Amino acid sequence: MFPFYFDPTYALLIPAILLAVYAQTKVRSTFNKYSQVPARSGMTGAEVSLALLHSRNIYDVNVVPIRGQLTDHYDPRRKTLNLSEGVYNSTSLAALGVAAHEVGHAFQHDTDYVPLKVRSSIVPLANIGSNLAFPLLLLGIVLGNQKVAFIGVAAFSLAVLFQLVTLPVEYNASNRAVEALEVGGYLERDEVHSTRKVLNAAALTYVASTMMAVLQLLRLLILSGAGNRRRD
Repeated sequence: MFPFYFDPTYALLIPAILLAVYAQTKVRSTFNKYSQVPARSGMTGAEVSLALLHSRNIYDVNVVPIRGQLTDHYDPRRKTLNLSEGVYNSTSLAALGVAAHEVGHAFQHDTDYVPLKVRSSIVPLANIGSNLAFPLLLLGIVLGNQKVAFIGVAAFSLAVLFQLVTLPVEYNASNRAVEALEVGGYLERDEVHSTRKVLNAAALTYVASTMMAVLQLLRLLILSGAGNRRRD
């Protein structure tokens, strides 16, 4: 029987799973709460995004609506700021915070922010590593070949590296967002605090993903060693 079924190492993932569930609940409840609070500026997420971009003389980034909830993202390849339906036309504090966060990524791209460049460069390797890690690990354990198993672990470590680099990228984008909204006068002092709550809740999901990746890597290291010990 393969060691992936009902093995005790799954217990290592419990803290990350609990944090992930909490983070998802927190981000949705916080977003829903402040989606009901309109910003006094009366500007929509799309309008604020364009205003912030133009304030930095960035005119080659298009702001477009996309379907879904919390599907907002900045695409550096196409230079598009994709805002979800609940953000693009909304004047809420939550919408302005999310929109400004994505603008923060555009700011990073425009200023050649190093962690963003590093993250973009390792995306292909991280994807390959994620796809190959478990098949290689399983093959190594079944064949009793520790080298193959550790190659699988090393492949997964690329995905972990991506998650580790993502953390500073996301937190930096949020900090840039809040600063831009406050300095630009799009939010008043009391509104800044509420908007920061939305962005902090969103950032917690990245912390949970990183914890999951790190603990999964530890689990794979244990499995690769345990599987080969059984062959000795």
